[in-house]
Amino acid sequence: MRKTEPGASTSSPNDSPRILPPYLHRVAPFIVLLGVCLYASSGLVLAAQTLTVSPGHVLADQPATIRVAGLQPHEHISIQAHLFDGKAQPWASQAEFAADDTGTVDTSTQAPVDGSYRAVSAMGLIWSMKPAAKGVQSYSTPSGVEIVHFELMRNGTQISTADLERTFYPAGLQEINLTGELHGLLVLPEGFGPHPGVLVVGGSEGGTPRRPAIWLASHGYAALALAYFGVPGLPQQLVNIPLEYFGQAIGWMKQRPEIAANQLAVMGGSRGGELALQLGALYPALHAVVAYVPANVRFPSCCSHATASAWTWQGRPLSYDVASPSADNPADSATIHVELTNGPILMISGGDDGVWRSREMADAAMQRLQLAHFRYPFQHLSYPHAGHHAGEPLIIPTWSGGLSRLVSSASVDPGGTPEGNALSTLDADPKVLAFLQESLATRPAGGTDQGPAVAPH
Repeated sequence: MRKTEPGASTSSPNDSPRILPPYLHRVAPFIVLLGVCLYASSGLVLAAQTLTVSPGHVLADQPATIRVAGLQPHEHISIQAHLFDGKAQPWASQAEFAADDTGTVDTSTQAPVDGSYRAVSAMGLIWSMKPAAKGVQSYSTPSGVEIVHFELMRNGTQISTADLERTFYPAGLQEINLTGELHGLLVLPEGFGPHPGVLVVGGSEGGTPRRPAIWLASHGYAALALAYFGVPGLPQQLVNIPLEYFGQAIGWMKQRPEIAANQLAVMGGSRGGELALQLGALYPALHAVVAYVPANVRFPSCCSHATASAWTWQGRPLSYDVASPSADNPADSATIHVELTNGPILMISGGDDGVWRSREMADAAMQRLQLAHFRYPFQHLSYPHAGHHAGEPLIIPTWSGGLSRLVSSASVDPGGTPEGNALSTLDADPKVLAFLQESLATRPAGGTDQGPAVAPH
């Protein structure tokens, strides 16, 4: 019997070290490698697959990059995106991608091989979304923050998720409602002023153009979203609107301590684009004009069956054209005298505009400025595959399932493709902001500009 010392471990003949045969030493590494390969080929790859969104928090007009890592080279995966809009309606999109040589997918540099969109676009999964419920005609903008949920899918199985927080109404903005002689909403940016100011006018939809005013305020502008019809206390149709009303709004802005009196611009779209060009030619206190899908002539009233003047001056109805011209006619009494504008002009148009020929009319305005040797910079951004919503601010789903009444009592198709409209916004947004910055920031904060430059014809 063998004696065991306290604390010592016991052993038996079966506990003796086992010596591998020499040939097994040579093949063991290959056995391990074979196991790894079989493990990988079964779909259980060793590297973790990650889905990231960077940055994770953005303003609604700013892009973010969706990135997938840890894939096999050239492996195909899908990314799905989901959100709820401002009316709690669900929207969704999906796109299939092929990983690059490093097993990576990056939406800012790679186009999908299939899915909701096919262009290289960091935010394609957002602007290509469609409603996931029946009866939804268009996307409704949220009033605050929107969460976009992304899912990484392999062979129908979710393997990773990520979220993007998009802010439509940044913290620190202030609003002042106007319900007296003027009707609208002044949106002020965070911080002490005075801030450059922008008069924002809407189109034939009427009401208060709040969304573009919030967008401008989020970038440092004091924006007055001015209603001029379609709200209580104002005309209910776009007919015989006195242009003096807008001069009154300009005068009000110049008196506000939050606004730099000599740094004022005007911005509008559609009928509001027509109006922005008219106000720029009329009031020298406006030192920059941004006109989305504008007309270079005055159009008639909207949107009843009766035809009358949309605008008046000193109580007199102003002349108008009943059809969209293809070229500028200097003898046309309804032509807007854009050459009288007291500052730079930026126009945005869609080559597939289904409402009116905004590209041709913006070109005509450009030609008029060139012939007049206009002393300020002027530019026309034209997007061939965009429609009447060309360049509209904010990166949002551009799909629309219905027709819109924009110019007359008839319903019309705004035109453009979802991709064309979205890409126009992605290109135009930073250019509009840069234009306003360059046009207004270099002007002195003081100074006066009295009265209209010339009465409209």
